[in-house]
Amino acid sequence: MFEKQDMLERLDICIEWGHYEIKVLRFHLTSFPAGKVIDFHKHAEFEFHFIPRGRGKVILSGQQYSLSEGMLYLTGPGVIHYQEADAGEAMDELCLHVDITAKEREGVDPWEAAEAEETMVKLRALPEVPAHDYHRAMYCFLEAYEACDGKLLGYYTSIKQLVISILLKTIRAYDSGDNRAEAPVRNMAAYRYEYAVQYMEANHKTPVTLDNVAEKLHISSRQLQRIFKQVQPERPFSRILEEIRLQAVCRALEENLSSIEQIAQDSGFTNANYLHAVFRKRLGMTPAAFRALRQQSNSK
Repeated sequence: MFEKQDMLERLDICIEWGHYEIKVLRFHLTSFPAGKVIDFHKHAEFEFHFIPRGRGKVILSGQQYSLSEGMLYLTGPGVIHYQEADAGEAMDELCLHVDITAKEREGVDPWEAAEAEETMVKLRALPEVPAHDYHRAMYCFLEAYEACDGKLLGYYTSIKQLVISILLKTIRAYDSGDNRAEAPVRNMAAYRYEYAVQYMEANHKTPVTLDNVAEKLHISSRQLQRIFKQVQPERPFSRILEEIRLQAVCRALEENLSSIEQIAQDSGFTNANYLHAVFRKRLGMTPAAFRALRQQSNSK
């Protein structure tokens, strides 16, 4: 980063997060020679400061604090501050300047919107004191720099995500750890049922069994049986597998001229006789009659 200190701020980065828009104004590494003073000043945006190396001090709202490697501090809009490197040791700072504005958007994930809102509330309330970078936010700078310098696949998306990570990890350094709402969780019965059906659809041509589907889900076959009974009380595992295979047969009868025997084998049925019995029971006609009916309908 010392060779191309301003590489990241050359990117035009705008992030939509929840009901907020985060515009990256500056994203860089700066170095203060020993004894260097940056006199009192303020910004109209949020500035995140991280100390990866060296020593110095900062004055925030009239209060002086020591700075050393591994520390961070935040200056919000309008906060007057003063920076100075140690008289005998240079100091580096990783700086991220962002302008954050509210922006109503439709179709936003409600959990994302809630987390973004909580983050912004906490960001505005952070104390004007340095803290230790307990959650390694400053490493996000290096990761972003490496992604950009190497033009790694998806580097622009990665950098946007890393900007949000810097915000979150900075706040976590000050966060009291108060209990908050749990993240949304899956309905595991519905999730496992859907996964099982997807697996059966993808593998219906093979000898699919309750045991091997349960194994894929890392649960017992008895537990999987209970899930099917809970989600689809009138359609057990064998019935759903049969329906999946019949759907495949119907598509094949309509779309190609393969023999009934071949279609039966390709769809997971043991033989044409078994297919004939199941087809007639479930659809009230033979596979050949179904094919003739569909061909007649398609020719009109």
